[in-house]
Amino acid sequence: MAKNIRILYVDDEEELRYLVENQLSHEGFHVKTADDGDTAVKMLEENSYDVILLDIRMPRMSGIEVLKYIKKRGINSRVIMLTAVDDLSVALESVKNGAIDYLTKPYEFETLLKSIKRVIL
Repeated sequence: MAKNIRILYVDDEEELRYLVENQLSHEGFHVKTADDGDTAVKMLEENSYDVILLDIRMPRMSGIEVLKYIKKRGINSRVIMLTAVDDLSVALESVKNGAIDYLTKPYEFETLLKSIKRVIL
């Protein structure tokens, strides 16, 4: 199942991005990464992804802004928001703008993997 799933992982934390990319690749997913929202938007203009893992707090363009872009453009990707801030209003705004799941950092890799599998089924 994972072999044909394309994931875009967007996070400004380089070490975490590298770790998650390697873990997901090891599970058989095709993973591309972006270090900020601007880069993610450019990548979304050029490619399609089944799942987008999107950090909320990033410099220049926040994850919420990227999520609104995805919704406005009608991009058919499943979005999982990731954040270090456990804030109900941010979670509600994420869902309102099309996110399917919301995980609070730090999260266990198995929790992320279960969330990905849940949104692609």
